[in-house]
Amino acid sequence: MRSITILGATGSIGASTLDLIRRNRDHWRVKALTAKCQAAELAALAREFGAELAVVSDENALPELRDALAGSGIETAAGEGALVEAASRGADLTLAAIVGCAGLAPVMAAIEQGGIIALANKEALVSAGEVMTAAVARHGATLLPVDSEHNAIFQCLAGNDIADVRSITLTASGGPLREWSMERLRGATPAQAVAHPNWSMGAKISVDSATMMNKGLEFIEAHHLFPVGLDALRIVVHPQSVIHSMVEYRDGSTLAQLGPSDMRVPIAGCLAWPQRIDTPCQPLDLAAIGSLTFHAPDEQRFPATRLARDAARQGGATPAVLNAANEVAVAAFLAGHIAFTDISALVEQTLSRDLPPAPSSLGDVLAVDAEARARTAEMLEIARVV
Repeated sequence: MRSITILGATGSIGASTLDLIRRNRDHWRVKALTAKCQAAELAALAREFGAELAVVSDENALPELRDALAGSGIETAAGEGALVEAASRGADLTLAAIVGCAGLAPVMAAIEQGGIIALANKEALVSAGEVMTAAVARHGATLLPVDSEHNAIFQCLAGNDIADVRSITLTASGGPLREWSMERLRGATPAQAVAHPNWSMGAKISVDSATMMNKGLEFIEAHHLFPVGLDALRIVVHPQSVIHSMVEYRDGSTLAQLGPSDMRVPIAGCLAWPQRIDTPCQPLDLAAIGSLTFHAPDEQRFPATRLARDAARQGGATPAVLNAANEVAVAAFLAGHIAFTDISALVEQTLSRDLPPAPSSLGDVLAVDAEARARTAEMLEIARVV
């Protein structure tokens, strides 16, 4: 029996993980479950799985959580410090699925325990790539990628020497708006942007998929996970979302990982690594699918991949600024304050300003993130007034 902590237990990744654990209860002991403010849902999960600790990051939700777990013997806590403490409990595997930079400190705390971290928080590597990978090496931790694309690359690299890799291709669905004209994109609503045709995801990541920023962030993440050089990383739009990524080797062979559009597949790969477990996912029926198509990204209509690629080349604080500005811009779009096409424009405007020095610690990264958010929010307010 192995122990597990799930940071972000009530989100889509957490739910998929707990579904797999529910089917393999004899193999797992749940140490800690965390959520933002969903106290009732978190309490129900903590009781079901016999968690040792339940944490809400929103301190206002703590009274409800305590009441819901009264008499259970399950510890309760709240706040950012409590998230870090939960991640520091030394679970055999920590699944990091807190969205955004709110997950940075808990992920770093888990890394410092030297265990296995299944990383679903792409912003951690985007904003703090150098800092985080250095900590992984220093503490002897193991990072397993949960994102379907990076998990696919990880599987295609298994048993091979990364020095033999010629290129790595990240596939992108293109999102629900991929065939829209620029004029039509300007009027896209939040409901249209989050209506992903293949994947069931949260609102923020769904908008990122629609703008292609999700693929841009994954490009930066792949740069840190798989050191083949930026020139060897590519993005191709693959609307069917059947091939999740590909690795081309120097002999001309290309290995691709195929699977259903279900996050339980890559999560299962992390839970069972280096072995495999059953999942309830439906097997692929390639005959029914009929055809697989590919085309190059259109960076005129969807400039986010260009912004991310340039940020990766510039390095330093630039990726953290990119990520922070995007989070503010997406939130503004979802709130109805800006147009869909303004998301990437606002990010690019933030990046055009003088950037802070390269961060050398987690504290530096968080400072860069806070400053970038403030700058983006300021530009947003100026634009709204104008």
